[in-house]
Amino acid sequence: MGAVDIEHFSDILCVWAYVSRVRIDAIKEKYGDVVHIKHRFCSVFGDTSTKIDMTWKGKGGYAGFNAHLRQVAGEFPHIEIHPDIWLNTRPSTSMSPHLFLKAVQLGEGDPTTRGQQPDTFDRVMWAFRRAFFKECRDISRLDVQREIAAELGVNIGAVEKCIQSGGAFAALATDYQEAEKMRIEGSPSLVLNQGRQKLYGNIGFWLIEANVQGLMRTPASDDASWC
Repeated sequence: MGAVDIEHFSDILCVWAYVSRVRIDAIKEKYGDVVHIKHRFCSVFGDTSTKIDMTWKGKGGYAGFNAHLRQVAGEFPHIEIHPDIWLNTRPSTSMSPHLFLKAVQLGEGDPTTRGQQPDTFDRVMWAFRRAFFKECRDISRLDVQREIAAELGVNIGAVEKCIQSGGAFAALATDYQEAEKMRIEGSPSLVLNQGRQKLYGNIGFWLIEANVQGLMRTPASDDASWC
């Protein structure tokens, strides 16, 4: 049985990435270290005002988008969505929280980062999503990002140092470039088998698992999967 690498592309403001978190957790819980998930970001809400204007023009704008998200929440009871989402709080961009999160992610591999545990990035990313969708907080604001991360014991000084040095910018640029190169259509997207298999959108646990199991049975890394 071989290990399976999954590149997980998402936008922090995407509701479907919020919905699918429970499935990713279930895969990690069932397969443990056999499945390696690398979290990366793609830009869906890079400019939210333009995004909402283009996508929801003629469909109610922000109010229409709010109604859509509340409908999604009704279909997936494991998530919570604030009734005023996108009405009273309108993050300007997902790029800012992505940048902060890349700095946190890079810090996990930095031995000089004090007290930053290996699961710090995952915990902060989930806290950002819950802060926006459940609590209706503007996670595009740096002060909000700092506050959430500090509550989880993150070394804020190390995060800001990584941003100031340009390292987090470079890592985020790489994610966005890889998303374009792999022709990522949206959030969330799972890329397996060196780009041969891509799962996009509201994908169920069983489909993800079928792809994982298929790759586990593949005898050589350069062979195409039968999934």
